[in-house]
Amino acid sequence: MAKITYIEHNGTEHVVDVANGLTVMEGARDNGIPGIEADCGGACACSTCHVYVAPEWVEKLPAREDMEEDMLDFAYEPDPARSRLTCQIKVTDALDGLVVQMPEKQI
Repeated sequence: MAKITYIEHNGTEHVVDVANGLTVMEGARDNGIPGIEADCGGACACSTCHVYVAPEWVEKLPAREDMEEDMLDFAYEPDPARSRLTCQIKVTDALDGLVVQMPEKQI
């Protein structure tokens, strides 16, 4: 299990425990965190679970795969270094303390 901090665009923080094996997106959905819409349900077929990963976590996460890179092209104001789709980040103990911030909107 990992404790993940989700920060809304307005600065509101939500700190939740997310079970190993789920995705960061599922953790937000299951805990009613606003700002992650996940319209495709985690199929990496949209960009509505886009977040900015805290700078200290960027290098600790697995690299983006091609499909995620492609979908990030459709995200609202993607950051080449920090943008990720939360449906593509599997939770493990190694993610304990992860901090992600939602963009102003999801598209």
